[in-house]
Amino acid sequence: MIGAYLPIVVLVVIALLFGLGSLVVSSIVGQKKPNPIKLAPYECGCEPVGSARERFSVKFYIIAMLFILFDIEAVFLYPWSILFKRLGMFGLAEMGVFIVILFVGYIYVWKKGALEWE
Repeated sequence: MIGAYLPIVVLVVIALLFGLGSLVVSSIVGQKKPNPIKLAPYECGCEPVGSARERFSVKFYIIAMLFILFDIEAVFLYPWSILFKRLGMFGLAEMGVFIVILFVGYIYVWKKGALEWE
Protein backbone atom coordinates (compact mmCIF):
# COMPACT_ATOMS: atom_id res chain seq x y z
CA MET A 1 0.00 0.00 0.00
CA ILE A 2 2.77 2.47 0.91
CA GLY A 3 4.59 1.57 -2.31
CA ALA A 4 1.78 3.21 -4.27
CA TYR A 5 2.67 6.58 -2.70
CA LEU A 6 6.40 6.26 -3.40
CA PRO A 7 6.29 8.21 -6.71
CA ILE A 8 4.48 11.08 -4.99
CA VAL A 9 7.03 11.17 -2.16
CA VAL A 10 9.89 11.11 -4.68
CA LEU A 11 8.29 13.97 -6.63
CA VAL A 12 7.84 16.08 -3.47
CA VAL A 13 11.45 15.45 -2.43
CA ILE A 14 12.74 16.39 -5.88
CA ALA A 15 10.61 19.55 -5.89
CA LEU A 16 11.88 20.58 -2.45
CA LEU A 17 15.49 19.86 -3.39
CA PHE A 18 15.13 21.83 -6.62
CA GLY A 19 13.62 24.83 -4.83
CA LEU A 20 16.18 24.86 -2.04
CA GLY A 21 19.03 24.17 -4.48
CA SER A 22 17.97 27.10 -6.68
CA LEU A 23 17.94 29.43 -3.67
CA VAL A 24 21.35 28.27 -2.45
CA VAL A 25 23.00 28.45 -5.88
CA SER A 26 21.56 31.89 -6.63
CA SER A 27 22.74 33.25 -3.28
CA ILE A 28 26.25 31.87 -3.86
CA VAL A 29 26.65 32.75 -7.54
CA GLY A 30 24.49 35.88 -7.76
CA GLN A 31 25.90 39.39 -7.72
CA LYS A 32 25.62 41.34 -4.49
CA LYS A 33 25.78 44.98 -5.56
CA PRO A 34 22.79 46.69 -3.94
CA ASN A 35 22.13 50.33 -4.79
CA PRO A 36 19.17 52.65 -4.18
CA ILE A 37 17.82 52.27 -7.72
CA LYS A 38 17.76 48.47 -7.55
CA LEU A 39 16.21 48.50 -4.08
CA ALA A 40 13.41 50.94 -5.03
CA PRO A 41 9.94 49.45 -5.62
CA TYR A 42 9.06 49.10 -9.29
CA GLU A 43 5.61 50.26 -10.36
CA CYS A 44 5.10 50.08 -14.11
CA GLY A 45 8.10 52.28 -14.84
CA CYS A 46 6.73 55.18 -12.78
CA GLU A 47 8.31 56.68 -9.71
CA PRO A 48 6.50 55.41 -6.59
CA VAL A 49 4.23 58.00 -5.01
CA GLY A 50 3.09 57.79 -1.41
CA SER A 51 3.50 55.08 1.15
CA ALA A 52 3.11 51.37 0.54
CA ARG A 53 1.09 51.24 3.76
CA GLU A 54 -1.75 53.31 2.30
CA ARG A 55 -5.28 52.29 3.31
CA PHE A 56 -7.79 51.27 0.69
CA SER A 57 -11.42 52.24 0.78
CA VAL A 58 -13.95 49.57 1.73
CA LYS A 59 -15.49 50.24 -1.69
CA PHE A 60 -12.38 48.73 -3.31
CA TYR A 61 -12.88 45.45 -1.45
CA ILE A 62 -16.60 45.37 -2.22
CA ILE A 63 -15.91 45.79 -5.93
CA ALA A 64 -13.24 43.07 -5.74
CA MET A 65 -15.59 40.63 -4.00
CA LEU A 66 -18.38 41.35 -6.49
CA PHE A 67 -15.98 40.77 -9.37
CA ILE A 68 -15.00 37.41 -7.92
CA LEU A 69 -18.62 36.50 -7.26
CA PHE A 70 -19.80 37.28 -10.78
CA ASP A 71 -16.63 35.93 -12.37
CA ILE A 72 -17.16 32.51 -10.80
CA GLU A 73 -20.18 32.03 -13.01
CA ALA A 74 -17.75 31.31 -15.86
CA VAL A 75 -16.46 28.37 -13.83
CA PHE A 76 -19.96 26.91 -13.81
CA LEU A 77 -20.79 27.83 -17.40
CA TYR A 78 -17.84 26.02 -18.98
CA PRO A 79 -18.61 22.46 -17.76
CA TRP A 80 -22.29 23.06 -18.45
CA SER A 81 -21.52 24.04 -22.05
CA ILE A 82 -19.42 20.89 -22.50
CA LEU A 83 -22.22 18.63 -21.24
CA PHE A 84 -25.11 20.59 -22.74
CA LYS A 85 -26.23 17.88 -25.20
CA ARG A 86 -26.25 15.20 -22.49
CA LEU A 87 -28.16 17.33 -19.98
CA GLY A 88 -30.95 18.22 -22.38
CA MET A 89 -33.84 20.45 -21.36
CA PHE A 90 -33.29 19.79 -17.66
CA GLY A 91 -29.76 21.18 -17.90
CA LEU A 92 -31.01 24.17 -19.87
CA ALA A 93 -33.66 24.91 -17.24
CA GLU A 94 -31.16 24.56 -14.39
CA MET A 95 -28.72 26.93 -16.07
CA GLY A 96 -31.55 29.32 -16.77
CA VAL A 97 -32.39 29.39 -13.05
CA PHE A 98 -28.70 29.94 -12.25
CA ILE A 99 -28.43 32.85 -14.70
CA VAL A 100 -31.65 34.41 -13.42
CA ILE A 101 -30.36 34.26 -9.82
CA LEU A 102 -27.09 35.87 -10.91
CA PHE A 103 -28.98 38.54 -12.86
CA VAL A 104 -31.21 39.34 -9.87
CA GLY A 105 -28.08 39.67 -7.71
CA TYR A 106 -26.48 41.94 -10.30
CA ILE A 107 -29.57 44.18 -10.46
CA TYR A 108 -29.68 44.33 -6.63
CA VAL A 109 -26.02 45.35 -6.45
CA TRP A 110 -26.52 47.89 -9.21
CA LYS A 111 -29.59 49.45 -7.52
CA LYS A 112 -27.74 49.64 -4.19
CA GLY A 113 -25.01 51.66 -5.92
CA ALA A 114 -22.22 49.24 -5.04
CA LEU A 115 -20.77 49.50 -8.55
CA GLU A 116 -20.44 53.30 -8.45
CA TRP A 117 -16.84 54.35 -8.02
CA GLU A 118 -16.40 57.65 -6.19
